[in-house]
Amino acid sequence: MSRRRTALALLTALLLALTLAASVPVSTWTQPRVVRLAYELGRLGIEYSWGGGHAELPGPSTGTCQGYQGRIRPCPATRTRGLDCSGFTRWVYALAHGHDVLGPGNTDDHVRRMHRVRSAPRPGDLVFFGVIAGDTVRTHHVGVYLGGGLMMNAPETGARVRVDRLAGREDLAGFYRY
Repeated sequence: MSRRRTALALLTALLLALTLAASVPVSTWTQPRVVRLAYELGRLGIEYSWGGGHAELPGPSTGTCQGYQGRIRPCPATRTRGLDCSGFTRWVYALAHGHDVLGPGNTDDHVRRMHRVRSAPRPGDLVFFGVIAGDTVRTHHVGVYLGGGLMMNAPETGARVRVDRLAGREDLAGFYRY
């Protein structure tokens, strides 16, 4: 096992143990915990992998080339251990909540498991991009809202998990909370 994989496995186990052992009710501290974990995981330099993070358990995994439309050819997902956008948010939320609250699936599946934020979004909410109107849900990206118009996300093939601005994105579908 490589040093990076070992470090990721140890960090994941440590964060999960700390989350499960916390004596404070999860609902009180979940949002700040989501932001802290997003930053901590973002520092690991995890690569983007189309379909990564969708194994049985949340966390980095090899991806799939099924449905891949990225600019890097041939598709590198099946040989890249990493996360796509929903794999990243799934892992962050699983660590913050102590179990896999978002479960398997893509951004469309995850947004259906959450509640739309009707007032001001808070750091730790998820921000979705695409179209969500009535029964129509066609999302294509998600990130962890950090506040101040910033999000942590796994943006695209060839990139690593990073912080990006929300400004200038015309396809913002809304903020959601578990």
